[in-house]
Amino acid sequence: MNQPLTDFLPDPRSNDPDALAHDIVERLVYRIGKDRKVAKPHDWLQATILVARDRAIERWMNTIRHTYETQAKRVYYLSLEFLIGRLMRDAVANLGLLEPMQAALKELGVDFDAIAALEADAALGNGGLGRLAACFMESMATVGVPAYGYGIRYRHGLFRQRIKDGWQLEYPETWLEHGNPWEFDRRESAYEVGFGGYVDYQEANGEEEKYVWRPAERVIASAYDTPIVGWRGTNVNTLRLWNAEPIDPIRLDAFNAGDHIGSLKESNRADALTRVLYPADASPSGQELRLRQEYFFSSASLQDILRRHLQQYPSLDNLPDKVAVQLNDTHPAVCVAELMRLLMDVHGYEFTSAWDMTQRTIAYTNHTLLPEALESWPVPLFERLLPRQMQIIYEINARLLRSARAEHGFDDAAVRDISLVDETGERRVRMGNLAFVGAHSINGVSALHTELMKATVFRHLHEMYPDRINPKTNGITPRRWLMQCNPGLTSLLRETIGDAFLDDIDALRELEPFATDPGFQTAFAAVKRQNKERLARVVRDRLGMRLDPSALFDIQIKSTNTSASCSTSSRRWRSTTRSARIPNATGSRGSSSSPARRRRPITTPS
Repeated sequence: MNQPLTDFLPDPRSNDPDALAHDIVERLVYRIGKDRKVAKPHDWLQATILVARDRAIERWMNTIRHTYETQAKRVYYLSLEFLIGRLMRDAVANLGLLEPMQAALKELGVDFDAIAALEADAALGNGGLGRLAACFMESMATVGVPAYGYGIRYRHGLFRQRIKDGWQLEYPETWLEHGNPWEFDRRESAYEVGFGGYVDYQEANGEEEKYVWRPAERVIASAYDTPIVGWRGTNVNTLRLWNAEPIDPIRLDAFNAGDHIGSLKESNRADALTRVLYPADASPSGQELRLRQEYFFSSASLQDILRRHLQQYPSLDNLPDKVAVQLNDTHPAVCVAELMRLLMDVHGYEFTSAWDMTQRTIAYTNHTLLPEALESWPVPLFERLLPRQMQIIYEINARLLRSARAEHGFDDAAVRDISLVDETGERRVRMGNLAFVGAHSINGVSALHTELMKATVFRHLHEMYPDRINPKTNGITPRRWLMQCNPGLTSLLRETIGDAFLDDIDALRELEPFATDPGFQTAFAAVKRQNKERLARVVRDRLGMRLDPSALFDIQIKSTNTSASCSTSSRRWRSTTRSARIPNATGSRGSSSSPARRRRPITTPS
């Protein structure tokens, strides 16, 4: 049978309001099992998401087929965080279905905004790192870059915050209590990830030595896929999140012997890997869990990447030409050692070839200039948990330091600075240095940050590899952070300059001639007033406080801690309002304290 695959695909679904309303009721009845007469708002939300997801799936499959047919290079974005937020409004808007979906639900007596507010905010990230990853995923889909995001499917995220008497209280984030209708459980995409054990050495008849890692513990990494819809819905990429599962869910011998708790020990140990984002690492067990998390998702992702590549190509020889692995900060930096292990121990490449392939495949985004903020792990912990990867790091380091002395004339101080192992106190593996030497491109998140990175934290590595560091200024997707967050302003901009800015944010420069236009100024002020009134209503309803919409609102939303930057911002706020003699100024700080700072009281400047 030589019929093309497209002959067996369903016809594209209609997007008019009547068809959407019909499909919503169909999902409500046949997928959720609810009569519309007794359906609750959350049932309508689930049904609506399933209808939107169906429309996304058609574009998703087209995108994947096109990538395979064109043999395009794929980007694999590895991040410990993906702060994707609520997806329904985002996906519906990007698919061009916002108005017809609103009309369809109105026809059914359901308010779109009301059910959209019920969608759980996916607890997969905490701050700028995760939001950058989410924006990159949406933007890559928008511009047609084939991409996979890889992360962890946290069941409880960081934590759900409550403030009582100025103190932060933390509770589990239960974002999956109603399930996640966006995701697909890909049980067929599962990989074993090992920990601990020992390394066997085998003679290789004149060839390079053969090493075999014998892990003492294994867990299963099981995949869950979420479609990420690009603007205008032409392309849809994939966010693949890993869930940890035990090899055996229960030890029946122990259970039947009466050790009911002990029989679940392995299951609980695996579950811990994907329960919480950033578990506190003040204790040795907390440090071990953090490193286990990072290796777990890095190894599973690389195994998946190599499996997908070999599914399309006869060997891994062209891996750097078809695969780009982007490390978002140092959390997935262990990928450097793990990719080397897979290439050498599993696929038979010798060290030099594997190192060349690794460097040409991996790139690294640095987010911090503080050496103490770059991740590092105690060498004894690393050797115990990842013995083969530690061997590889030692070999990479030996070659790096030989090159630094012989080819670059580095003195002892410079050699200590670039070493992958910090020997100045407790011996620690420097993940920032590992990511740097294992990547062909290292980017800062702004031009200034990049220049400072060259002069400070990676100064000597930059001297060795002067062409690697480059700037990639952080950005945001205007679809979520303008069109969805500020629909009133978006409408005004569309009326004034059209909607090209939603595809290219630089098109906002067309506003410059209107800066002194009285009509535009009045309309702009009206939008601001409406937004402030809306915020004042939210504050009144949630906190019982009354805000004057005519006041100056100064709002900061970020993590609160006792660092100099937070103290400085508070002092500047007080100084500004006093020196400017602002009679009616409102300061607000929305924040969450990180787990390491969780027991300190949270204060808001008055």
